[in-house]
Amino acid sequence: MTGDRAQAIGEHFDLRALPPDFLVNPYPVYDWLRQHDPVRHMPDGSLFLTRHADLVAVHRDAVAFSSDKHVEFGPRFNVPPHSAAQPAPLYQHHTTSLVFSDPPLHTRVRRLIMGALTRRAIADMEDGLVGLVDRLLDDLQAQGGGDLIEDFAAAIPVEVIGNLLGVPLADRGPLRDWSLAIMGALEPTLTAQQHALGNRSVTEMLAYLRTLVAERRRHPQDPERDVLTRLIQGDGKDSTELLTEEELLHNCIFLLNAGHETTTNLIGNALVLLQEHPAALTQLQQGLHDTRHQPEAQNLLLTRAVDEVLRLESSNQLGNRRALRPVTVGGVDVPEGALVTLCIGAANRDPAVFSQPDVPDLLRDPNRHLAFGLGVHQCAGLSLARLEGRIALGRFLQRLPTYTLSAPPVRGMRARFRGFVSAPFQA
Repeated sequence: MTGDRAQAIGEHFDLRALPPDFLVNPYPVYDWLRQHDPVRHMPDGSLFLTRHADLVAVHRDAVAFSSDKHVEFGPRFNVPPHSAAQPAPLYQHHTTSLVFSDPPLHTRVRRLIMGALTRRAIADMEDGLVGLVDRLLDDLQAQGGGDLIEDFAAAIPVEVIGNLLGVPLADRGPLRDWSLAIMGALEPTLTAQQHALGNRSVTEMLAYLRTLVAERRRHPQDPERDVLTRLIQGDGKDSTELLTEEELLHNCIFLLNAGHETTTNLIGNALVLLQEHPAALTQLQQGLHDTRHQPEAQNLLLTRAVDEVLRLESSNQLGNRRALRPVTVGGVDVPEGALVTLCIGAANRDPAVFSQPDVPDLLRDPNRHLAFGLGVHQCAGLSLARLEGRIALGRFLQRLPTYTLSAPPVRGMRARFRGFVSAPFQA
């Protein structure tokens, strides 16, 4: 994208009317906005932030900025104000899940999830994750290649989160399609078809989860390792902290969806990015060779590589908040009730924080990217995501070091969730 084209899009920037070339490569436009209009007043009255410092300020101020989406999502999902009717499934889900809630619901759910995602519990997953990745790579090696997304990246988080919640293997088939439909409904624009598919997916997923939860109530597992048992039973200390049935079900959907979509994008983005930047691939392969007999050093190298991919190609590009009181951000007055979009993809390439921000440096340290957020809403599964990315990337490069793309990768063409739908390769 030329500078003139980036300026033309930036001067009329509207998330509800994004051209295809922006969705292919939004970063020149984000760069223009960060330089010329960093706190942009959008046509719908909201604000769009692109500077790293401004996103940090909003993330850290949970008193002035709310993550609750009841006000914003009512019109979006066709829910009339003060309606006595049963809320639309998408509205009910997205206003009950952890990421779009404030205390006290957010506090209760996050505490229960973090109680099951301890350092020990995540470490215990490593051997099973290595086995899963190696089985996928066995198939890819045997057939001489495949698709980086369909045959590898997307297959990993579905199994990991399925194991975490104890979803039987035979029941996992619909999970990815449900996830894509429900998360896709968060894109800036939503067609009637996408709306209907999202509502149907929530309904079907709730019906399945009710049977799963009923079974787990009859046969609970270890709450220190089984997230679903932990969510059902609480921490055993305060019965008032227990989730209602609807809170429980919708946050199970959230866990399945959040863990799937973002980690699929992380792994797929990493493997495509390394093909697009041969110097970075060489840098990583040389580092892995030099540390092959030093597991801790190799793990650190791969974790830094994962974080750099998350910085350059954030799986989740956009976040949202609503101002609860008048406040100033980046020198601009934000009125009470204003909706604010946090552009993570732009902030993660802010030259005020990152040297050579458009160039991958897989050894970058420190790396203060915002892909996992900050403050009370920092991603609860960040350690698990890093583990999945580290194992997937490390094992892939060890087993298939000379892989090459056999056709141009196809992007998902979405503004919020950045990734690919296919990336054919040869081993």
